[in-house]
Amino acid sequence: MTLPRTLPMNDAALQEARRWLGTPYRHQASCRGAGTDCLGLVRGIYRALYGQEPETVPPYTSEWAEVSGEETLHDAALRHLEPAPLDDLRAGDVLLFRMMPHSPIKHAGILTGTATATGGDTGCGSGSDTMIHAYSGRAVCETHLGRWWHTRLAAACRWPARIPT
Repeated sequence: MTLPRTLPMNDAALQEARRWLGTPYRHQASCRGAGTDCLGLVRGIYRALYGQEPETVPPYTSEWAEVSGEETLHDAALRHLEPAPLDDLRAGDVLLFRMMPHSPIKHAGILTGTATATGGDTGCGSGSDTMIHAYSGRAVCETHLGRWWHTRLAAACRWPARIPT
């Protein structure tokens, strides 16, 4: 299956995301090559595309979503990115995940291969259903989007053509 034609900003976002591969995981960081977490990766791509930080991010703990119960990450994404339908995902889209059912969205990645909200496990190494993301204990990497990730996919966003006002 092939993805629909991507948008120019999505193409640029995907190219920038690939530049972050191998960056070590560092909680609250957003510095290509030195350290980042999943939010830092999205922030770094945003800076590369638009020349500025989307907003000031206050310090946060690794349990921030469980403590607040608020949709902080999803709300911030919708302030700066455009919502993307889960049945029409494109390479370069920002994927947002709930790590536990009924919990707030807490993880983000950049789609690099084919994906649908109902997609299943197509097997590692197939070259499809992949994302670039940062998560604890790993460097920024490209990961297969198997059943585990698909069941946690909650929302997606697309990079706007211009900086949102």
